[in-house]
Amino acid sequence: MLALLIIIALLVLVGVYIFNTQRSLVNLDEMANNALNQISVQQNSRWDAISSLVAMTEKYSKHEHDTLVEVIGQRTKATTAEEINAQENAFSGVLGRLLAVSERYPELKADAMFQKTMDSINDYENLVRTSRMVYNDSVTKINRMVRQWPSSFVASLLHFGKRDYLEVEDKKKDMPPINV
Repeated sequence: MLALLIIIALLVLVGVYIFNTQRSLVNLDEMANNALNQISVQQNSRWDAISSLVAMTEKYSKHEHDTLVEVIGQRTKATTAEEINAQENAFSGVLGRLLAVSERYPELKADAMFQKTMDSINDYENLVRTSRMVYNDSVTKINRMVRQWPSSFVASLLHFGKRDYLEVEDKKKDMPPINV
């Protein structure tokens, strides 16, 4: 009888542990998903700001304007770490071309609206950078639970896997701030 009570108590403890671990994994997974969605929202705001700058280039260089509009038209809503990184690369390319256009046309570069929009892009860039850190911190927490025993057993049982970190390209690590 005592052995049966011990077995039941152990089963209850294991059940409570599995229940609590599942709740923790879901909580961490949702935090990571939310952080990823925040990055996507901020990237869209940044794309909107750059679209305004591209519109300003039309009166200076029709060819550059059309090319940049075409690239901007290819943006998508990023929902995975890989898509976020692809959007960052596309944005860097458009921004680089836009800055080159502004160098060729000093009156564009001196335009107050151009300056104000570049400032807002800097603000969005800082928000994206902060959100990327929040996402990577969330991924660290969930990956730790997925890899450490005994929570790794529960994670594999419930089909929770490791998540990818957002990477920063080497060339972007050394990028100077955007000052126009």
